[in-house]
Amino acid sequence: MRSLVDLQQKLLPDILPVMQKRYEILKYIRLMQPIGRRNLSLSLGQSERVLRTEVQFLKDQNLIDAGTAGMTITKDGAYVLTQLEELIKEVSGLKVLETKVKEKLQIKDVIVVAGDSDQFPWVKKELGRACAIRIKESLSGENIVAVTGGTTLVDVAEMMTPDSKNQQLLFVPARGGLGEQVENQANTICAKMAEKSSGNYRLLHVPDVVSNELYQTMINEPSIRDVLHLIKSSSMVIHGIGDAITMAERRKTAAKDLHKIISGNAVAEAFGYYFDEAGEVVHKVQTIGLQLEDLQNIDHVFAVAGGASKAKAIQAYLKQARNTFLITDEGAAKMLVRG
Repeated sequence: MRSLVDLQQKLLPDILPVMQKRYEILKYIRLMQPIGRRNLSLSLGQSERVLRTEVQFLKDQNLIDAGTAGMTITKDGAYVLTQLEELIKEVSGLKVLETKVKEKLQIKDVIVVAGDSDQFPWVKKELGRACAIRIKESLSGENIVAVTGGTTLVDVAEMMTPDSKNQQLLFVPARGGLGEQVENQANTICAKMAEKSSGNYRLLHVPDVVSNELYQTMINEPSIRDVLHLIKSSSMVIHGIGDAITMAERRKTAAKDLHKIISGNAVAEAFGYYFDEAGEVVHKVQTIGLQLEDLQNIDHVFAVAGGASKAKAIQAYLKQARNTFLITDEGAAKMLVRG
């Protein structure tokens, strides 16, 4: 297809910019539907006058519908987006960026979506969509999918869809999470993923951080022990990567431990571990659920994190977890290859 586009460019030099612009409009409508033209204009940074012409073209081509609630994408529009995705990634340089990030971090694989989620919150939805697609592609037979909490994982859950080929699909929280905001807890997210994908779920009703004494008591509770066995048997893990200080403050970390995290120059957090820029663990909190060493025995591990501000955290954590499929955005990817 790329060679055909190259030939068309000889006759129509502006074909790629026009195609990319219309692709971006379609993609944003898919993510935010139903959406009005004014909101679309503000989100994309394009004038309403210019956008009116493009929207009318897409409507005439039966790629979008425009109703009283706003614009939505049609089946034809969704098909066009799917077919053009790889080509757009190639011509926009995202394919090259993916290769550079994969080589730089020496990890299993990388997907880079357009945009920077630090600047445009909707990019998180695109991260969620990209992750949901990769999850579905990796399912086979009996699937136990462990998920952590966090705002990015909320968007992954929202983008999940049913998969008729994989009926045996069970979601479990990768770790305890009581004490976090309810909507960002692993329990809430795995229940939402199950609902969206027509799967099943089990919950783990334990705090995010526990004392040693409470840990020993809880892991011997039959109901908790059963869920922990499922978590340890996961065939797939979906998790985020946090900024160390942000996560420590969110957990209301004790002053002594916070000092340890700060003095240790921690930049990343995942699964209760805090890492410095070299990927060394400088602090670990006692959590019930998956531990870092458990990931070595799991076939599919997806880390979802984006935004230029997360680049240091992503790089630090992945020095400990090479067997990871990273799903990130352009903002973080460019910082990763630059650093």
